[in-house]
Amino acid sequence: MTMQDFLESIVDENPRPRIGRFTLTKAQVDKMLANTPSRRKKTKYLFRDIMSQGILSYTEYLFLLCILTKPKAGYEIAFKMFDRDGNKRIDRREFLLMEEIFRKKSQSGGGEADETVSLLSKFCDVPDSELKIQETTLLRYFFGRKGTDTLDYDTFASFMDNLQSEVLELEFHEYSKGMPEISEVEFAQVLFKYTNLEDEEREDYIDLVRQRTQEEKGITFEQFKNFFQFINNLDDFEIVLRMYAFADQPMSEEEFKRAVLVTTGHQLADHLVHTVFQIFDTDGDGKLCQREFLGVMKNRAHRGFREHLKRPVGWIGFKSCVKHELKQSQ
Repeated sequence: MTMQDFLESIVDENPRPRIGRFTLTKAQVDKMLANTPSRRKKTKYLFRDIMSQGILSYTEYLFLLCILTKPKAGYEIAFKMFDRDGNKRIDRREFLLMEEIFRKKSQSGGGEADETVSLLSKFCDVPDSELKIQETTLLRYFFGRKGTDTLDYDTFASFMDNLQSEVLELEFHEYSKGMPEISEVEFAQVLFKYTNLEDEEREDYIDLVRQRTQEEKGITFEQFKNFFQFINNLDDFEIVLRMYAFADQPMSEEEFKRAVLVTTGHQLADHLVHTVFQIFDTDGDGKLCQREFLGVMKNRAHRGFREHLKRPVGWIGFKSCVKHELKQSQ
């Protein structure tokens, strides 16, 4: 797939259809690889700069998708798993070994820690001649034309930060249309974009925001970015929510802001937090409906990639099928 294909698969709910599949010639692949910019240029928008003139492998797609939805701590864990010899740098072989692990784990449907260790031990013994090396733009960017460069953690973390920013900017600009802010209603629309809620449920939430927004103040990109980076740290925040639930205590806006700062280090703007409460304070008592918030945000954090793999069975599956058929008949 191209860099453009990757961005569209992440950002668009329904990526534009392609006109069949086609096979690239070696000359075409070589030309695309030659377009790879040098890492020394510190390109901020790598994917958007290259677009259809860069190629990714399927294993790279799985890897990028996984890292894209993880907090910064997740970057470091992944990097340490790459760095088998502990020199705080990884070479192309170490990177390829990790990609192979991602592919195996995705095919087996998961991966406990011991399974990962087992796979790592197995592939560490694979000789270079037996490794399936498919030259890609990402490999060329990280390890150079000869594949002999190494990658340090700071460069790797910067790459992932830039990729997250690229994706979030695309989502933001889809609604801002070149303006510096999006409305509160548009923020709600982005929030529910990748969730598994029915269309009617989404509209109920969005209508609630319309009714409760007395004065449109708008949400900037920085506020937007901070919120979705917080969502990538949702597991830590969930611990605090559980403590409130056990104590049978509702959560106010101030408590929400403090909990986010303590667990994730992100300082959310007052107005953005208020907008979130307008969405998830269903009974209007000024307290967060924790269960609904957590359920929707977990789905949103994974951009719907987990939900679409679940096949509903039994009565739930039957109802889902009936709903689908009714929609098709309308």
